[in-house]
Amino acid sequence: MHTALINHIRKFIFLTDEDAGTLSAFFQLKKVRKKETLLKTGEICRINYFVVKGCLRLFFIDEKGIEQTTQFAIENWWLSDYMAFQKQQPADFYIQSVENCELLSITYTEQENLFERIPALERYFRLVYQKSFAAAQLRSKFQHMYSKEEQYHNFSSRFPEFIQRVPQYLLASYLGFTPEYLSEIRKKYIS
Repeated sequence: MHTALINHIRKFIFLTDEDAGTLSAFFQLKKVRKKETLLKTGEICRINYFVVKGCLRLFFIDEKGIEQTTQFAIENWWLSDYMAFQKQQPADFYIQSVENCELLSITYTEQENLFERIPALERYFRLVYQKSFAAAQLRSKFQHMYSKEEQYHNFSSRFPEFIQRVPQYLLASYLGFTPEYLSEIRKKYIS
């Protein structure tokens, strides 16, 4: 089993070496190239991804045909269309790699089996999901409270790794800007 996932789990819960060894039977290692689509809107969402290396994004296409990025996931983050994953129903989102990635994937069925085998992992996932939900709430607050420039400044100071790694047009999509507007804001900060 990949040590990145074991180490991440151990930040949240106690995991015995025996349980750590058991995990490998439930996960598949997947390597994907940049811009590879892992999930499309309308497909049944069967997989939850743990990012070992690289960056993924979750997005939808609006009624004008414009991609709207709603979430990124880098090393040690999880990503799925969680409503569709939980209900095993068609996805409302796409998942695509932003960079070449190394991922650990687990199906819904295997994740449920894993919870039966190692019950403490339910606590791990609850804590991870709570942290993710809290971040989403904070993002929503920032979108309503701050100007677009303040949103960019806040995001770039809190997540500088994204500014370096994610293409500008994807950052613009995530922040709700046009790429041209983001370029203007960035020029102000560089100057």
